[in-house]
Amino acid sequence: MIRMRQTQCTPIIDNSFCRLYNETMSVITIHRSIRERLGDEASEAFAALINDIDLGARKDAIAIAEERFERRLVEEAGKLRLELRLEIGKVNERITEESGKQQIEIEKLRAEVANTKAEIIKWMFLFWIGQTAAIFAIIKFLVVK
Repeated sequence: MIRMRQTQCTPIIDNSFCRLYNETMSVITIHRSIRERLGDEASEAFAALINDIDLGARKDAIAIAEERFERRLVEEAGKLRLELRLEIGKVNERITEESGKQQIEIEKLRAEVANTKAEIIKWMFLFWIGQTAAIFAIIKFLVVK
C-alpha cells in the first residue's frame, strides 16, 4: 500500500521547482510488507521514482495549463482587437457623419450671415438717403429764408 501525504519539498526533490511554483510535494510512505520484500534501498528508490513521476506529471500538467491559458489569452486578445476595430470604425463613421452635419450647419449659417449683411447694408443706404434728404431739406429751408 502506497500512501501519499502533502508536505513541503524535501531536499531529495527538486527544490527549485517547489520554489518556482510554490507547490507542496507528496511524500511517499511505502507499506512495511513491501519495504521488507524490496529492502530499504529499493524502497527508497521506488519512492524516489514515484516522486519523480509525480513531479513530472505536475510539471506536464502545469505546462499544459500554461499552453491552454496562453492559447485562450491569444484568442481573447484577438477577439478584443476585432471588437475594438469594429467599435473604432463605428465611432469614425459617427464622427464623419456628425462632421458632415456640422459642415451643412456652418454653410447655412454663412448664408444667413451673408443675407443679414445684405439687409443691413440695404437699410444703411436707406437711412443715409433719408438723412441726406433731411439735411438737404433743412439746408434748403434755411437758405431760402
